[in-house]
Amino acid sequence: MSVRWFALLFLFFVMGAQAGAPRTFTEAKKVAWKLYAPQSTEFYCGCKYTGNRVNLAACGYVPRKNAKRASRIEWEHIVPAWQIGHQRQCWQEGGRKNCTRYDPVYQKAEADLHNLVPSIGEVNGDRSNFSFGWLPEQSGQYGSCLTQIDFKAKKVMPRPSIRGMIARTYFYMSKQYGLRLSKQDRQLYEAWDKTYPVQAWERQRNQSVGCVMGHGNEFVGPVDMKACG
Repeated sequence: MSVRWFALLFLFFVMGAQAGAPRTFTEAKKVAWKLYAPQSTEFYCGCKYTGNRVNLAACGYVPRKNAKRASRIEWEHIVPAWQIGHQRQCWQEGGRKNCTRYDPVYQKAEADLHNLVPSIGEVNGDRSNFSFGWLPEQSGQYGSCLTQIDFKAKKVMPRPSIRGMIARTYFYMSKQYGLRLSKQDRQLYEAWDKTYPVQAWERQRNQSVGCVMGHGNEFVGPVDMKACG
C-alpha cells in the first residue's frame, strides 16, 4: 500500500462520490471494486491485481495449496462475518443466511466498507474466521508474503504495515455495532494501535470510504464530507 495509491483513490471519489452507503454485502462488493480500482493492491500481501487476477509472481507470492484461488481477488471482512453475527440472536436461529435476511444491524455491518478489503483468495480462505494475534516469525508460508497463519492455533499474524489499521477497524466495528471484544483481543489491538500509528494512506482511505458510507472511522480520524463532491 502506498500514499500514491490512496491519493488516487481519494481523487476518484472527490470527482464522483457514491449516492449512499451499500445496503447489502453484494452491493458493498460492487462498490468496493470501484473504490480500489485506481491502483489495485490487495490487503494481506500487498500484491497488485488487474480485474480479478492477481500478479503473484511480481510480489513473490507462492500458493500454499490452492493456486487457482490464490490467483483471484476476494473481498475480506477484517472483522469476520462470523464474529459479527455469532453474538446476535439471528445467528443462533439460522446462521449467516438468517442474519443477512432478517437482522438490519447485521446487514449494515456486513456491508460496511470500513471493514472490507481486497484479499488474495487463498489467504482469505485460509484466514477463515480466525482471530489475529502474535505468532513466531516464519517465512515461506506464502512465499514473500509477510502474513502468517497458524491453523492449529487458529491465529493470523498480519504483515506489520496493516496491523494498526486492523486494530482501528476492530475498535470502529465494536463501537458502531455493539461488537464485544475479549480482554485479550482488546489488549492486542491497543498495543497495535500504539505501535503502528495512523499513516497518511490510512487517513486517505478513511476519507474515501467515509464519502460512501456517510461517516468515517473515528479511530482513524475525521472525514471532510464537504470534500466528497
